Parts: sequence; structure tokens; C-alpha cells
Amino acid sequence: MTWGSKHNGNENNDANLMFLKDYNQISVCNATIPSICKEAPFSDDIEAIIERNSCDYNIHITLKQARSGKVPRRVRVYADGIYDLFHQGHARQLLQAKNIFPNVYLIVGVCNDELTHSKKGRTVMTDLERYDAVRHCRYVDEVVRDAPWELDDQFLEKHKIDFVAHDDIPYMTDDGSDVYAKLKAKGMFVATQRTEGVSTSDIVARIVKDYDIYVRRNLARGYSAKELNVSFLNEKKFRLQNKFDDLKDKGKRVMENIGEKRMDMISKWEEKSRDFIDAFLLLFGREGRLSTIWNESKGRLMQALSPPASPKRDGSPNSSNSSNNDEDQTSPPPKKTGRYEFSRNNHYLSDDYSDDEEENLHSK
Repeated sequence: MTWGSKHNGNENNDANLMFLKDYNQISVCNATIPSICKEAPFSDDIEAIIERNSCDYNIHITLKQARSGKVPRRVRVYADGIYDLFHQGHARQLLQAKNIFPNVYLIVGVCNDELTHSKKGRTVMTDLERYDAVRHCRYVDEVVRDAPWELDDQFLEKHKIDFVAHDDIPYMTDDGSDVYAKLKAKGMFVATQRTEGVSTSDIVARIVKDYDIYVRRNLARGYSAKELNVSFLNEKKFRLQNKFDDLKDKGKRVMENIGEKRMDMISKWEEKSRDFIDAFLLLFGREGRLSTIWNESKGRLMQALSPPASPKRDGSPNSSNSSNNDEDQTSPPPKKTGRYEFSRNNHYLSDDYSDDEEENLHSK
């Protein structure tokens, strides 16, 4: 192989060394702790059979010996259950069982669908799904499919089980006795603690409570109404709700993508609004231009509509030719010249004597 340069050659050598290091780690991992590097085998797989055949079951291990860790072989602990919707509560139970004693080989039994449905009711996951979920738990060394509901001596001897780990809550059989009563009497039962606040029933109740949400979720992901057992009208309703939610999400994403531009738009809008308010007050305010124009126009209109003052005669006390003193001391207009009449006996005539009156007097 030809290397392009010394620098490139060093890089490739380093890469090869890293690959070999990782490969060696994987090889060591596969040789020592296969349960972490790959899924646990089933009880009828060759790996489980080899492990079981290598165990000398004639060596009886007491509870005291198992707790002390001074045992000649690995302690084979069995835990069983349904493990539907495998969750953290199940995983913690298996963690406790794996660490109940030092040097434990953990075997987990999972009941099939037929037995489970007859004893506890319908499951969400099938038995094949539940088998596969359990065997991928890191604490499990072996999985027993089609596990029995009650453990008899034949089953214990077949799988060379030393102890059974389970929570201490009594599980009743058909005759009303505890399933684990015989194991407790033999000293083969070890108790694990349940995880409060989580169970398969709680998860199912949560799904039922939010039924509409999960139906809409699956409709959006391509499931048909028939697959979800949803009526035609409900399907249309859920799809319409999904469209509304999509519009809301798009609106939120648009606003989030705007980022700093959104703040600039808001600040610009505030500036424009202030300018608009100032212009409005300048025009329509109390001292604005329109108010000034209106006041001036109103004054001119009132002046145009008011009647003019009467003209004044020259020489009158109020004329413009009179002095300021005359304006201050105005006198009333002179009285009209009175009309004086003499009595008819004396034949006096009034100042406004006329020929008509004289003729009237002679006619009398």
C-alpha cells in the first residue's frame, strides 16, 4: 500500500490502532459479559444449555451461603412475570434479583398469551414481543418462554434453580393458596421491592384517559380509522383537530425563526405608533393646527355674520372728530322742539301753522 504522505500514514496507523483496540474490547466483552453486549439467550439456545449443564446442581446452596458469597458455583436465581409494556418497574425488579446475592446467574420466566389471558386478562404486547423485550434487559442472563403460573419441583430441577425472586405480595392460586408458599417453606424464596407509582395498569389507564390524543397521533402517523377502530365521524373530527394543531405549530415555528427580527419589528412598530400619535396630536390636539384653523375661521365667520355699527354724524358727541374728553363725557341728544298751541279763544296758532288750518278756523 502506498501512503500519500508521512502525515497521512500516521493518521491511518492511529486509526488502525484504535480499531484494533475497540475490537479487542469487544472480544473481551463477548468473552466475559455477553449479556451486556448482546441479548440474553432463550433457555433452549445452545449457550443456555451449556451454562446449565456446567452447573453441579447436586451442590445445595443455602440462603446463608448465598448471602455470604462463599459458594462453589454461580447462584441461579429465577424471576417470573408477565412483563407487558416492559417499563422501569420491571427493570428495577430484575436489577434487584440480579444483585440479591453475589455472583448471580439470573433466569427470567415469561408466561405466554394463553395462560396470561386466562389468569390476568388481555395484554397489550404479544408473548413474542414480551419475550424479546425481557431478553434485551441488561440484567437478564437467560429467558424461559412459556413459563408456568405455578412452579413445581420438576420445573425447578430442569432449570437448576436455587432461589426464586419476586415481590412479597401473595399471589393466589385457584384453591386460594399463595403461589410461592411452598418455596417460602423451603427457604428458596427471596423478596424484591415493587416500584411505587408505575405499573402496566397505570400505563394502560393513562392511555385510556388520553384516548383522543393517541388516536390523533396515530392517525397523523398513517394509521387508518379501521386499524384504530374509529368511526367515520370521529376520524374526520380527529383529522380536523390535527390540522388545527399543525397550523398552531407552524405559527410558533415562524415566530421562533424570526428571532431578533421579531424584536426589530416590534421596536419599529412602536416608533411608528409614536410618530402616528404625535402627528395626530399635532393635527387634532387642543393646540393643534386644525384647532387653530378652526378658531381663526370661527372668528372670521362671526365677524362676517355680525351687523356693522351705525355711522355717526359729524359734530355729534360720539363722532370721530370730537375730542377724547367729549367721548368720555357724552351728553344725551337734544330734545325735539316742542309744539305750542294757543287757546282757541285767543286765536293763537301753533308754530306749525299752515293754510289748511287757517281755512279750518274760518269755516268754524
